[in-house]
Amino acid sequence: MLASDHIKELNNARPAKPFFFLKPPSSILPPKSGPVLRPKGVKLHYEVELAVIMGKTTTDLHEGDENGALDAIHGYAVSIDMTARNAQDEAKKKGLPWSIAKGFDTFLPMSNYIPKDSIPDPHNVKLWLSVNDEVRQNDSTGLMLFRIPRQLADISQCMTLEKGDVVLTGTPKGVGSLEVGDVLKAGLREKRGLYEYKET
Repeated sequence: MLASDHIKELNNARPAKPFFFLKPPSSILPPKSGPVLRPKGVKLHYEVELAVIMGKTTTDLHEGDENGALDAIHGYAVSIDMTARNAQDEAKKKGLPWSIAKGFDTFLPMSNYIPKDSIPDPHNVKLWLSVNDEVRQNDSTGLMLFRIPRQLADISQCMTLEKGDVVLTGTPKGVGSLEVGDVLKAGLREKRGLYEYKET
């Protein structure tokens, strides 16, 4: 997760360490591949995130090995973690995994690949998302509760990360619901003004 403000808006407890869940490859929606499909009865929410694309097999990273973690990254993408919020709330109440809320087909729209050298500091990027041209999320990756190397370390100590794996790094405040026909746009700005990417 990114900012503490996002934790507050969902009434979640602040985690003591990074936690993670899995989204299947079938949830990925490449650019211009069609709309997000909302299953019947689902309260659909958006969460813009910086996606890390792994460049090599990585296992048992030490949480202090920032250079090793960043070296393992091949590049980035803008992603939208679509969430069936009512299903997630039910799963949380029962202590169940979140896969049912996160893993539907098309629930991970992703931008085209962004070269690593276009984002020299992934902790200094502005993420934004708009719904029907109204900006809903607009905040810095500098507000992450846990920096990317710590996230990769914790994951790699549990399961091996492989080349091509995608790691979503968390969302800023401003998540919200969607209706059928809404148009999402999302992007990032490298804060020094050298790079901007957006996907509709």
